[in-house]
Amino acid sequence: MFKTINLHAEISANHELNITLPSDVPTGPADVVIVISTPEQVNTRTLKELVDSEFFGMWNNRSDIDDDLARRLRAEGWKRSA
Repeated sequence: MFKTINLHAEISANHELNITLPSDVPTGPADVVIVISTPEQVNTRTLKELVDSEFFGMWNNRSDIDDDLARRLRAEGWKRSA
């Protein structure tokens, strides 16, 4: 199961980050991705910058994620919640 959680957090002066996850998040191993942006950078990326970023093709050459799973995950990610 893959679950994406978007949280806004503040990084302290001593470069620590404390987060509290929702209670429905299962315990155990997890991969965490942190995206750092300044207010000026929010929603200002061009398509070329996105294609050149580390996020474009991040599932490429993954033996544990086939094309069908990747398509399904993308489709679920684009669904709007009612």
